[in-house]
Amino acid sequence: MSSTTVIEPRWVVPVEPANHVLAAHAVVIEDDHILAVLPVADAASRYPGVTRIHLPDHVLIPGLVNLHTHAAMTLMRGMADDRALMDWLQNHIWPAEAQLVSDEFVYDGTLLACAEMLRGGITCFNDMYFFPEAAARAALRTGMRAALGIIAIEFRSAYASDAQDYLAKGMALRDTLRDEPLLSFCLAPHAPFTVSDATFAQIATYAGELELPVHIHIHETAQEISDSMAQHGVRPLARLEKAGLLGPGLIAVHSVNLDDHEIALFARHGCSVAHCPSSNLKLASGIAPVAKMLKAGINIGLGTDGAASNNRLDLFSEMRLAALLAKGGSGDATVMPAHTALECATLGGARALGLQDRIGSIVPGKLADLTAVNLAATALSPCYDPVSHLVYAAGREHVSDVWVGGERRLVNGELINLDESAILAKARQWQMRIRPS
Repeated sequence: MSSTTVIEPRWVVPVEPANHVLAAHAVVIEDDHILAVLPVADAASRYPGVTRIHLPDHVLIPGLVNLHTHAAMTLMRGMADDRALMDWLQNHIWPAEAQLVSDEFVYDGTLLACAEMLRGGITCFNDMYFFPEAAARAALRTGMRAALGIIAIEFRSAYASDAQDYLAKGMALRDTLRDEPLLSFCLAPHAPFTVSDATFAQIATYAGELELPVHIHIHETAQEISDSMAQHGVRPLARLEKAGLLGPGLIAVHSVNLDDHEIALFARHGCSVAHCPSSNLKLASGIAPVAKMLKAGINIGLGTDGAASNNRLDLFSEMRLAALLAKGGSGDATVMPAHTALECATLGGARALGLQDRIGSIVPGKLADLTAVNLAATALSPCYDPVSHLVYAAGREHVSDVWVGGERRLVNGELINLDESAILAKARQWQMRIRPS
């Protein structure tokens, strides 16, 4: 028997069509999908006697899509701040991971991340980390949507011995979980400096045969490019191009150091960029040329990166920072207006993951992944433009309600069916194991 719910916010921002704000409209959910978007009066007459949720001060938007994160690294939040990327990785993060990472670590860290993300209106995250089966269990436990990385890296870890072992385990997991409605998969070679040309070629074959996105860190720092020139004689992106990895399925994470030729390559091949402005600034990697990318028509999604390098899984912060950096970096205040920033945080991420027919906008037939933001706070008054407020004034603390696939996961700021005290207790246990005080 189907279940129907009518949500009546003050505003609906559907994202599709672009630049629209609907006042006095309702969104009708039937089971897991959006049945209709229509005026409140029409909803009252067409759907009498059903559950109604009245949100008089709220704007309803699509659930936010975190296009790049390492969810389990919430347990490393603040461990190694204020360092450059390679120092951070080689001298702090990789040694810590060698000692800590396990199925239990990834499950507990991802569960903590999911609770944080749901509270911030994120309904889907694209993950890249070890033990993806543990991340899958955590996502399913919280009812979040997750794109799980089939990670590939050349060095040994507690999870796998070499690139072939990583890929074999990831592909087996995909075969096991491919029918889970909340889960999808990406091939996730870590970065050009940790993945060989032979592995890239194999990943390109898998991506073509299985139609899986490829999720990779690329052109994050100037050092990455100079090291590649010294070792391979070409820039990192040229190696990906040679392997046949440029295409609509490529999710190029960071993409800070791109020249005009590389921007044109991305545009020509239909690649997507996962823009992570906070992480790029914190690690002093630079500022991505977002204005040029947008002008070239490149699809951009927003990511938080992991909590060890941000240190927040907060897409409201990323929307605001992305918009401001694009303006400041280009000298053009019209670049990345608020509607565009919101689209990047929703439909842009969905497009990159190949999920644009299912999530990313409030359109009948799509899955009911929705986020309600309360704009009644003193700091948000008065409100002339709810989309402007979402990007430039509101924060994740103003998220009141979240639905994933029609299931309400956050109600008036409270997580449903999750024991936050138990999640926090686990985090404290890990803290004592990592750095007793």
